[in-house]
Amino acid sequence: MLFHVRMNVHLPKDMPTAQADEIKAKEKAYFQKLQQDKVWRHIWRITGQYSNISIFDVESNQALHDLLQGLPLYPYMTLDIMPLNRHPSSIYDDDR
Repeated sequence: MLFHVRMNVHLPKDMPTAQADEIKAKEKAYFQKLQQDKVWRHIWRITGQYSNISIFDVESNQALHDLLQGLPLYPYMTLDIMPLNRHPSSIYDDDR
């Protein structure tokens, strides 16, 4: 199942820089593993914001939920999630 996820990150302004850097490093490692596993298919930064648009390819709603809750930055995020369905006018046979 494909999902479009917008992630908006809101780190506390009083969070120590070292703590923020540690969380971001863990997030990057987790993200890169999910890319290698072909689960986190795409990511785009939203210009001028600490936000991104990502495409996930997972087996279920629960799998996406578990994956997102595993993000080190998850406690500092707001998420907008849209399940995606293949459009009948698409000329492509495979969306992966």
